[in-house]
Amino acid sequence: MTGTVSSAEIAAPATPSVPPVGAGSSRFRWRLPFSAWHLVLIPVTFLLLVPLLWMFVTSLQTQGEANRFPPTLWPQHPRFQNYPDAWATAPFGQFFLNSAMVTLVVLVSNLVLCGLAGYAFARIRFLGRGVLFVVMMATLMVPFQVTMIPVFLIVKWFGDNVWAQAGIDHIGALMLPNLATAFGIFFLRQFFLTIPVELEDAARVDGTSRIGVLLKIVLPLSLPALSTLAALTVLNSWNDFLWPLVVITNTDQMTVPLGLSYFQGAHTTQWPLLMAANVLSVLPMLVVFVVAQKYFVQSVASAGLKG
Repeated sequence: MTGTVSSAEIAAPATPSVPPVGAGSSRFRWRLPFSAWHLVLIPVTFLLLVPLLWMFVTSLQTQGEANRFPPTLWPQHPRFQNYPDAWATAPFGQFFLNSAMVTLVVLVSNLVLCGLAGYAFARIRFLGRGVLFVVMMATLMVPFQVTMIPVFLIVKWFGDNVWAQAGIDHIGALMLPNLATAFGIFFLRQFFLTIPVELEDAARVDGTSRIGVLLKIVLPLSLPALSTLAALTVLNSWNDFLWPLVVITNTDQMTVPLGLSYFQGAHTTQWPLLMAANVLSVLPMLVVFVVAQKYFVQSVASAGLKG
């Protein structure tokens, strides 16, 4: 009869509800305002920021505080005058202008030449394309120290015959070897492969030339990759030290990394002024990274989808 309860049901104990597997961990994750990985990433980030923080602190110290041991964690009287002093001690205006010129020329050249070469490797079929691409990629495995002397001789010959200057002590010597890079060609080629070829075929049917397809369709869709390559090129060109050290001896042709040697003498180093100059040289690169950081993950992930 409806509503009656059997004796077996009365005698049976109540079965406790068992939470599903992983319920505790999900409640734990729900309580955290952030991902648990941040507990690892935050200390690692702090360790990476320590050199930058120490550089900034040292730039505000006096020479005596910079040489003190144990080191001073914060100066008693922060000396912001170190920044104007560092700018006036060396011709940093000329150094910044030289670095800006080299970086701008190398940036524009890489975007143009690497874009054309990357598109050719991605879309145009020609004899020896695969072999040429493999040879180009093999150059990425050769350290610069191995090719430095041949590049030096080539640039020296080019300088003697083109800009007619004895040796290669010229700002053009900083630009010539970096006008195009194998990494830039590879990077853009990989990204171009992710763009549907049907878009280009439709434009070709409408009568658009190959260059028109590249300029009107491919490049606008490749803005993340172009922005990332631009940021990497600017960072590499601005911070380059080894090649300018080899080819530049004239003060008027020096870039910012070479100009920092003004504060290092044979016996002493002006640490506060050197660190203040370092902070000034790092600021443009921080601006470039902050502006371009949103394109990094998207472009790098897309460039590795096809081979």
